[in-house]
Amino acid sequence: MKDKPIQKPYMNPYLAGALLGLVLFASFMLTGHGLGASGGLARITAGVVDLVAPRHVDRTAALAEMAGGDQNPYDNWLVWAICGVMLGGFISGLLGKRVRVETRMGPHVSTRKRWLMAFIGGILVGIGARLARGCTSGQALSGGAVLSVGSWAFMMAVFAGGYLLALPVRKLWN
Repeated sequence: MKDKPIQKPYMNPYLAGALLGLVLFASFMLTGHGLGASGGLARITAGVVDLVAPRHVDRTAALAEMAGGDQNPYDNWLVWAICGVMLGGFISGLLGKRVRVETRMGPHVSTRKRWLMAFIGGILVGIGARLARGCTSGQALSGGAVLSVGSWAFMMAVFAGGYLLALPVRKLWN
Protein backbone atom coordinates (compact mmCIF):
# COMPACT_ATOMS: atom_id res chain seq x y z
CA MET A 1 0.00 0.00 0.00
CA LYS A 2 1.26 3.46 -0.93
CA ASP A 3 2.23 5.72 1.99
CA LYS A 4 0.51 9.09 2.26
CA PRO A 5 2.85 12.09 2.08
CA ILE A 6 3.39 13.84 5.40
CA GLN A 7 1.13 16.88 5.58
CA LYS A 8 2.36 20.20 6.86
CA PRO A 9 0.42 21.48 9.89
CA TYR A 10 -2.33 24.05 9.31
CA MET A 11 -1.69 27.68 10.15
CA ASN A 12 -2.62 28.88 13.62
CA PRO A 13 -6.28 29.98 13.27
CA TYR A 14 -5.72 33.21 15.23
CA LEU A 15 -2.84 34.17 12.97
CA ALA A 16 -4.90 33.22 9.90
CA GLY A 17 -7.79 35.38 11.14
CA ALA A 18 -5.48 38.34 11.72
CA LEU A 19 -3.98 37.92 8.23
CA LEU A 20 -7.48 37.72 6.73
CA GLY A 21 -8.31 40.99 8.48
CA LEU A 22 -5.23 42.58 6.92
CA VAL A 23 -6.24 41.28 3.47
CA LEU A 24 -9.72 42.73 3.98
CA PHE A 25 -8.25 46.07 5.04
CA ALA A 26 -5.93 46.07 2.00
CA SER A 27 -8.90 45.23 -0.24
CA PHE A 28 -10.85 48.23 1.07
CA MET A 29 -7.83 50.52 0.77
CA LEU A 30 -6.68 49.42 -2.70
CA THR A 31 -9.96 48.72 -4.49
CA GLY A 32 -12.63 50.47 -2.44
CA HIS A 33 -14.41 47.12 -2.11
CA GLY A 34 -14.47 44.40 0.50
CA LEU A 35 -14.18 40.67 -0.08
CA GLY A 36 -16.91 38.40 -1.42
CA ALA A 37 -17.41 35.52 -3.82
CA SER A 38 -21.09 35.17 -4.69
CA GLY A 39 -21.11 38.19 -7.02
CA GLY A 40 -18.22 36.73 -8.99
CA LEU A 41 -19.86 33.32 -9.17
CA ALA A 42 -23.09 34.98 -10.33
CA ARG A 43 -21.14 36.71 -13.12
CA ILE A 44 -19.50 33.44 -14.17
CA THR A 45 -22.93 31.77 -14.22
CA ALA A 46 -24.40 34.66 -16.22
CA GLY A 47 -21.54 34.30 -18.72
CA VAL A 48 -22.22 30.57 -19.14
CA VAL A 49 -25.97 31.18 -19.54
CA ASP A 50 -25.18 33.91 -22.09
CA LEU A 51 -23.29 31.36 -24.18
CA VAL A 52 -26.30 29.01 -24.24
CA ALA A 53 -29.28 31.38 -24.15
CA PRO A 54 -28.28 34.99 -24.85
CA ARG A 55 -31.86 36.17 -25.40
CA HIS A 56 -32.83 34.83 -21.95
CA VAL A 57 -29.98 36.83 -20.43
CA ASP A 58 -31.10 39.99 -22.22
CA ARG A 59 -34.70 39.56 -20.98
CA THR A 60 -33.84 38.74 -17.35
CA ALA A 61 -33.01 41.88 -15.37
CA ALA A 62 -30.56 40.28 -12.90
CA LEU A 63 -28.65 38.53 -15.69
CA ALA A 64 -28.81 41.45 -18.13
CA GLU A 65 -27.19 43.69 -15.53
CA MET A 66 -24.13 41.42 -15.59
CA ALA A 67 -24.04 39.97 -19.12
CA GLY A 68 -26.74 41.61 -21.24
CA GLY A 69 -26.04 42.99 -24.71
CA ASP A 70 -22.33 43.36 -25.43
CA GLN A 71 -21.27 43.31 -21.76
CA ASN A 72 -18.47 40.95 -20.81
CA PRO A 73 -19.49 39.37 -17.46
CA TYR A 74 -15.89 38.30 -16.84
CA ASP A 75 -14.60 41.87 -16.99
CA ASN A 76 -15.01 42.39 -13.25
CA TRP A 77 -12.58 42.25 -10.36
CA LEU A 78 -14.74 39.71 -8.46
CA VAL A 79 -14.30 37.10 -11.21
CA TRP A 80 -10.54 37.48 -11.08
CA ALA A 81 -10.55 37.43 -7.28
CA ILE A 82 -12.31 34.05 -7.38
CA CYS A 83 -9.77 32.74 -9.89
CA GLY A 84 -6.97 33.93 -7.60
CA VAL A 85 -8.55 32.32 -4.54
CA MET A 86 -8.95 28.99 -6.37
CA LEU A 87 -5.40 29.08 -7.72
CA GLY A 88 -3.98 30.16 -4.35
CA GLY A 89 -5.91 27.44 -2.53
CA PHE A 90 -4.67 24.81 -4.98
CA ILE A 91 -1.06 25.96 -4.65
CA SER A 92 -1.41 26.00 -0.86
CA GLY A 93 -2.78 22.45 -0.99
CA LEU A 94 0.13 21.34 -3.15
CA LEU A 95 2.68 22.93 -0.83
CA GLY A 96 0.97 21.41 2.22
CA LYS A 97 0.75 17.99 0.49
CA ARG A 98 -3.05 17.93 0.87
CA VAL A 99 -4.17 17.65 -2.77
CA ARG A 100 -5.88 14.33 -3.51
CA VAL A 101 -9.16 13.04 -4.84
CA GLU A 102 -11.29 11.75 -1.98
CA THR A 103 -14.80 11.81 -0.56
CA ARG A 104 -14.95 12.36 3.19
CA MET A 105 -17.99 10.91 4.88
CA GLY A 106 -19.20 9.06 7.93
CA PRO A 107 -18.95 5.27 8.16
CA HIS A 108 -22.69 4.70 7.59
CA VAL A 109 -23.18 6.99 4.57
CA SER A 110 -22.73 5.98 0.96
CA THR A 111 -20.59 7.99 -1.41
CA ARG A 112 -23.68 8.72 -3.52
CA LYS A 113 -25.62 10.10 -0.53
CA ARG A 114 -22.64 12.20 0.57
CA TRP A 115 -22.35 13.77 -2.89
CA LEU A 116 -26.12 14.30 -3.10
CA MET A 117 -26.19 16.07 0.26
CA ALA A 118 -23.17 18.22 -0.72
CA PHE A 119 -24.89 19.17 -3.98
CA ILE A 120 -28.16 20.05 -2.21
CA GLY A 121 -26.25 22.03 0.41
CA GLY A 122 -24.36 23.94 -2.28
CA ILE A 123 -27.59 24.84 -4.05
CA LEU A 124 -29.19 26.05 -0.81
CA VAL A 125 -26.13 28.13 0.08
CA GLY A 126 -26.11 29.66 -3.41
CA ILE A 127 -29.80 30.55 -3.19
CA GLY A 128 -29.31 31.94 0.31
CA ALA A 129 -26.36 34.06 -0.84
CA ARG A 130 -28.42 35.59 -3.64
CA LEU A 131 -31.39 36.23 -1.33
CA ALA A 132 -29.12 37.79 1.30
CA ARG A 133 -27.43 39.88 -1.38
CA GLY A 134 -24.05 38.41 -0.54
CA CYS A 135 -22.23 35.35 0.68
CA THR A 136 -20.76 34.87 4.13
CA SER A 137 -17.47 36.45 3.09
CA GLY A 138 -19.17 39.48 1.58
CA GLN A 139 -21.78 39.85 4.30
CA ALA A 140 -19.88 38.79 7.40
CA LEU A 141 -16.38 40.01 6.62
CA SER A 142 -16.97 43.08 4.50
CA GLY A 143 -20.39 44.07 5.84
CA GLY A 144 -19.46 43.28 9.42
CA ALA A 145 -16.24 45.28 9.12
CA VAL A 146 -18.20 48.41 8.17
CA LEU A 147 -20.76 47.67 10.92
CA SER A 148 -23.68 47.04 8.55
CA VAL A 149 -26.72 46.06 10.64
CA GLY A 150 -28.00 43.81 7.83
CA SER A 151 -24.70 41.93 7.74
CA TRP A 152 -24.75 41.37 11.48
CA ALA A 153 -28.36 40.14 11.28
CA PHE A 154 -27.33 37.83 8.44
CA MET A 155 -24.54 36.30 10.51
CA MET A 156 -26.83 35.77 13.50
CA ALA A 157 -29.24 33.95 11.16
CA VAL A 158 -26.36 31.84 9.76
CA PHE A 159 -25.30 30.78 13.25
CA ALA A 160 -28.89 30.07 14.33
CA GLY A 161 -29.49 28.00 11.19
CA GLY A 162 -26.25 26.14 11.73
CA TYR A 163 -27.18 25.21 15.27
CA LEU A 164 -30.68 24.12 14.22
CA LEU A 165 -29.36 21.90 11.43
CA ALA A 166 -26.33 20.54 13.29
CA LEU A 167 -28.09 17.55 14.87
CA PRO A 168 -29.88 16.19 11.77
CA VAL A 169 -26.85 16.79 9.52
CA ARG A 170 -24.48 15.26 12.06
CA LYS A 171 -26.23 11.93 11.51
CA LEU A 172 -24.68 11.95 8.04
CA TRP A 173 -21.24 11.73 9.67
CA ASN A 174 -21.92 9.10 12.34
